[in-house]
Amino acid sequence: MPVFLLLFIILPVAELAVLIQVGSVIGVLNTVGLVFLTAVIGAWLLRQQGLATLLRANERLNSGELPAREVAEGLILAVGGAMLLTPGFITDTFGFLCLLPGTRHWLAAQALKRMTVAGQVHSRSFFYQSRDANGDIIEGEYQDQTRTDRDRLEKK
Repeated sequence: MPVFLLLFIILPVAELAVLIQVGSVIGVLNTVGLVFLTAVIGAWLLRQQGLATLLRANERLNSGELPAREVAEGLILAVGGAMLLTPGFITDTFGFLCLLPGTRHWLAAQALKRMTVAGQVHSRSFFYQSRDANGDIIEGEYQDQTRTDRDRLEKK
């Protein structure tokens, strides 16, 4: 209950108070413009950091590793993007913190400390089923025997 109280009651009231204060100092149009500017910069950063995280996750998958850190970072990026879409300076601050690589890496490390990863891919094997010329089913297993860079380093 306290988390929902903070998210749905206290945070919007605090956002309104900050927006009113900023609006009284720099004016209403400038405040609205600043809110739009943070949303545009946030969207650009989200796209850039999201693509970089996706590429790193793809590299880890291709090397046979579980991309747990990249998944955690992707979730943090999603939360940061949602915060940047919410009008207000408090949520924008937290949203930008989620998008900055240094704080995002730290948040992901903290999240991974509290989570258990349930497995890791060690080899690539695939099961297949096909039919021969007579229509009979042929079942088999295919296993990729190519050595990865990690395998070569482990054997040295």
